[in-house]
Amino acid sequence: MAAALIEIRDLRKVYALDGVEIQALRGIDLTVDEGELVAIMGPSGSGKSTLMNILGCLDVADSGSYRLRGQDVTPMPSDQLAELRNREIGFVFQGFNLLPRTSALENVETPLIYGGMGKRERHEQATEALQRLGLSDRLHHLPNQLSGGQQQRVAIARALVTRPSLLLADEPTGNLDTATSAEILTVLETLNRQDGLTILMITHEPDVARRAQRILHLRDGRLEAHR
Repeated sequence: MAAALIEIRDLRKVYALDGVEIQALRGIDLTVDEGELVAIMGPSGSGKSTLMNILGCLDVADSGSYRLRGQDVTPMPSDQLAELRNREIGFVFQGFNLLPRTSALENVETPLIYGGMGKRERHEQATEALQRLGLSDRLHHLPNQLSGGQQQRVAIARALVTRPSLLLADEPTGNLDTATSAEILTVLETLNRQDGLTILMITHEPDVARRAQRILHLRDGRLEAHR
């Protein structure tokens, strides 16, 4: 039986906007086991991004609890959250978020620099990650010399290079055409199936969500239903 990687109980988050309180999350309960591939869907303003930011330790909840691999994340100070984030969580974004004047290899090395890894070891680890994503002939290309699909593969390699236990993908196919989107989803499915990597992805597209093992629906800050 798989162990729980993520355990959330009664998670709540409120923002103040022009003096008005906006309840972004209204008591979320969620468990995600190790090795799951889960899609989170919902309309704009439903709380998806807020939930993703809290799961990624980029933001903290106002109340409730969040445990990652059994660790209670809720009371952690910002420096401890940053350390946990760098060690346990990889991020893939719709806009790729690559450094524009930096090669594919150097982009992938970036998280390892923050982790204090030596130059030779991080070079080897980043090269291996890019080769695995089918980019062995693109190591020294700049982002503007790569197609959208290649840029997203570089972004995935960068997310994986620290060997995280959780991959958070925010609209990972949002800037890609249909054929390239299918390729990226196949990459994510392979990482999930072969490596047992736990993946949570936000998407507005039902066809993308159906590639997941489970679909969560958020509406008005509440988890409505799931498959």
